[in-house]
Amino acid sequence: MYSEASAFLKERIGKEVSDSPSPFMSWLKPIILKVEEGSLAFQYTIRKEMTNPFGTLHGGVTAAIIDDSIGATLISYGEPYFYVSVNLVIDYIASAREGDVVVAETTVIKKGNQIVNAQCDVWNADKTRLIAKGYTNLIKTEIKK
Repeated sequence: MYSEASAFLKERIGKEVSDSPSPFMSWLKPIILKVEEGSLAFQYTIRKEMTNPFGTLHGGVTAAIIDDSIGATLISYGEPYFYVSVNLVIDYIASAREGDVVVAETTVIKKGNQIVNAQCDVWNADKTRLIAKGYTNLIKTEIKK
C-alpha cells in the first residue's frame, strides 16, 4: 500500500485531521488511530454541535462519521478514482453524549472492480459499548483524485 493519499493518512496517525481534502472530515476533527489497506480507525470527541435536542450524538452525525470513515478507507488502496455511496444502512444501538469519545473502525468486506462493500462500527472509547453499525456499497466514479 503506497500512494500519496495513503501516505497522507499514515503521516497523521495520532493527530487530529484538520487539513483533509474533505472539508466535512476536517469539521468532524477525527484523530487517526490506524491505517491499513482496507481498514481504518478514527477517534472522535463528541462536541455540542454534534448533538441533538436530547444532548446525545445526532443520528445524522453518526451517519456522517460512518460514511466519511468508509470513504477515507478507500484512500488506503491508493486508487486514482473517487467512490460514492450507493446506499448506507445504519443500526443505532446506543447513545453517546457531548464530551464522550467514540471510535469508528472500518472494514472493506469486498472490493470489486466497480463496487465496494464496507462496514463501520462505532464504539465508545474503551470498546465496551457499540454505538452504531453501518453498512454501505460504493461505486467507482470516473472522477480522478
